[in-house]
Amino acid sequence: MTFARTLLPAVLSLALAGVPAALPDTAGHTAAAADLPYDGQARHETALFSVKATNNAAAQEFTVDGTRISRVSVWLGSGAATGTVTAEVRRDRTDPGSAVASATLDLAALGGAGAGWVEFPLDAAVTAGATYYLFLQARTAESGPIAWYGTVRSVPGSLTGWNYDQAYWGGWHAAASRPAFHVDPADSERCGETEPCYVPASALAARTSGLLANGVVTEAVLPSFAVGASYVDGSNVLRLPSGRWRYLPAGASASTVVPADDPGALAQVEESRAWLAAGLVPGATAAQRTASERALLSMRALLKPNGAFAAAWAPPWEYSWPRDGAFAAVAFAASGHDEEAYRILRHDAHTQRADGTWEARTLLDGSGPPDARKWQLDGNGWVPWATWQWYLAAPPDGRDDRLRALYPMVREAADFAARSLGPDGLPPASPDYWELDTATTNIGTAAPLLAGLNSAADLAARSGMGADAERWGDAARRLSAGIAASFAPLGYPRTVDGEHGRDSAVAFMAPPFNSAPAGLGEALDSTYRALLLPGGGVSPGNDPSFSWGTYAWTASTSFFALAWAGTGEQARASRVLDWVLSKRNGLGELPETVNGAGLPSAVAPLGWTDSLVVLTALALQGSARPTPPTWRTPPTPGTAP
Repeated sequence: MTFARTLLPAVLSLALAGVPAALPDTAGHTAAAADLPYDGQARHETALFSVKATNNAAAQEFTVDGTRISRVSVWLGSGAATGTVTAEVRRDRTDPGSAVASATLDLAALGGAGAGWVEFPLDAAVTAGATYYLFLQARTAESGPIAWYGTVRSVPGSLTGWNYDQAYWGGWHAAASRPAFHVDPADSERCGETEPCYVPASALAARTSGLLANGVVTEAVLPSFAVGASYVDGSNVLRLPSGRWRYLPAGASASTVVPADDPGALAQVEESRAWLAAGLVPGATAAQRTASERALLSMRALLKPNGAFAAAWAPPWEYSWPRDGAFAAVAFAASGHDEEAYRILRHDAHTQRADGTWEARTLLDGSGPPDARKWQLDGNGWVPWATWQWYLAAPPDGRDDRLRALYPMVREAADFAARSLGPDGLPPASPDYWELDTATTNIGTAAPLLAGLNSAADLAARSGMGADAERWGDAARRLSAGIAASFAPLGYPRTVDGEHGRDSAVAFMAPPFNSAPAGLGEALDSTYRALLLPGGGVSPGNDPSFSWGTYAWTASTSFFALAWAGTGEQARASRVLDWVLSKRNGLGELPETVNGAGLPSAVAPLGWTDSLVVLTALALQGSARPTPPTWRTPPTPGTAP
């Protein structure tokens, strides 16, 4: 009986979006003439046959022109998470004793419920030109369906597909439809190249799983093509399940699949490794160093030639946020990649608005915002802080000249921040990293502005701009007093009115942003406990008027790791960082969020989390970034300091 009902939840079919279900009639080895072997067809738009034992199975006639079969593949969809699937090459479809080869795969080992091409390794001696049957049957105790997909369209030169349904047909029945299969798939017929290997439903919580890049163009690795793949060490070249490589050649706009050790791909690998070696890959443990290496490579892939830093590589994230770019610039600078850090800061100077502020986000070409999203004041703190961090990490030779090119940007940003402070010393309400408005001042804006004003004052003093240093230092003192008077007594909640719960931005009051004030340790502890989720990780906040659901945010969780690393609680920081690293996906990428089932979700990688992991790893190995000093008026010449 044709298996016409919907096989899997909608999420599975959506997750294979972008993967062609219906290929041209010439796909695979489909024969165009009777004298050619029929050893495969690639169409799989329809769930054709249930293959659940004992009532159901299916078979496909085929011929070959060789004398040995080493593998076969079928397009399988399973609503069951456990059980087995067996493929056999038989001389007689009805006789198990006629099998010349058999292979059984475990559904749980494949990842559970899912869909895609499944390859069965075999070792079968066959006769060229003879007819054989690819027999498929699954066994499971679950009620979920398991089906062999294929096409109901005509396939020229094809042989008969067979459906075994004891209840409906009373046994075997010749079908007009044709299952999707390959005998000895090679090159583009191998799963993971033009079409995905079997994709577990659990792999589909994220929109992206990795990145390919060539310095100009970036391309996302979709979850459906990440299964069974891995990066070639030290690069963004992807090793496919077939053993071949996928990469973005120099000057190309799309990736290509090449043999392993292709000269162009090898050149990209060597260039990438040389870039890593020119800097520092931080970490106190092997796991931290591995994660830092991948984070740095992903940050590099997200950085455009003009200095725009994309938050991630999926449409809603393919913009440049000043906040994300600031963290990336600091991580690049701290790990010895000065050019990348400075490029981001120059882009900030280019995209700064006339009043000294920044849009919430801009198009990657720097031409302006993609929409009417309200601008966010915290950028006026993050960018000067990042500039200060870059300056301290930059090679001394020529850095003062380079700072002079950035100084007008710092001046405009710091002046606006200083002017924004009210009589209470606090800035006005503004959207922050939540990208939601608040009715009163939030800590996610106040703390970055404090870091930025102190950073700007120190840069001014180093540049001989005494009046600027005085002005911004005074503003920083007023802001610090305002935070101490209004936020500190409440434990640094999200908003100054105390009505919007806790906020992971409490960590912005700690190094390497600000010198930790008295009582911050208790506020960090209580906030972390309040935001901690059952599966580990934290939500950004617990505002009663807004729910983050059951998703843990890797950036917010990393805030605490970085804060504890900067306040002397290395063991605690390591434990939190270990949790973040445990949520990397199969390619080693750090996701934006982790869902309630503990799976990477949203997008991977997220550049902000990458930056935070690099900075935390640096701190844990004893190379913590400095904290902007609380600026004080220098002594009058000739007087005692």
